[in-house]
Amino acid sequence: MSLPSGLLERIEQYFAAAPLPDARVQTAGGLDVPVGSPAWPYPARPRPGAPVTADDVRAAVALQEAAGLPVALEWICETAPTVEAAARAVGLTVDSSPLLVVADPVDLLLPHGVRLYLVGADDPELPRYERLVSIAFANPGPRSQAGGAGVGVALGSPRTAVLRERIATGRTVMMVAVEDGEPVAVGTHHPVDVDGAEITEIAGVATLPRLRGRGLGAGLASALTAHARETADLVFLVAGDDDVARVYERTGFAWLATVGVADLPGGVVPDAG
Repeated sequence: MSLPSGLLERIEQYFAAAPLPDARVQTAGGLDVPVGSPAWPYPARPRPGAPVTADDVRAAVALQEAAGLPVALEWICETAPTVEAAARAVGLTVDSSPLLVVADPVDLLLPHGVRLYLVGADDPELPRYERLVSIAFANPGPRSQAGGAGVGVALGSPRTAVLRERIATGRTVMMVAVEDGEPVAVGTHHPVDVDGAEITEIAGVATLPRLRGRGLGAGLASALTAHARETADLVFLVAGDDDVARVYERTGFAWLATVGVADLPGGVVPDAG
């Protein structure tokens, strides 16, 4: 499938712009380190074209630890080839995930009896939806998506307050699938204005473990994509693994690149089920 040129550059611009309302960005050699609230942390990322050394990674880790943030680096492997070796040299655990963009979206129906709702900022059930995400991340099963808008899963009132503010200002769109009055799947997308054009990332699609395999996650992602495309010029996601990427390819996404993620050994990078 042929894709427009310049997509990786635009996604890099998205990643650079996303933390700016929430964090001050400090530099550590070739890395930018957003320093903000632990309730909604962002990973350190390489600046486009800047080589990254092990000393840069050590400096970034020191900044994150001093601020009480989770240690996390993220990069697009095709555009930042020096980061993986630098992260491994410091002793971080490195993983990778497929990066996909919407190319030819397919509308999928949710299972019969499942209804879909946009979540409002004042929804009293918001903590319940967050618990669903926590359960899904604690029982990953077939992996779905790596967190992109924030790293880690910091549940509780501080994160809930941040999430309510983001929903109220349109910086996060959350959808919940409900069956028999019970939330069974949740997902979000996170619009960012990049030079006058909207780009958004679908992230955190989570399904209750006992209900996986029914198409809830794919159907919810399809609905999120349709909503995002009403205003966004570019919609992308980071899939948890190759198998999940192939599921999204069947829903109209195209494989574009690979995202690298590094954290402390034993650290948790959440994946939704």
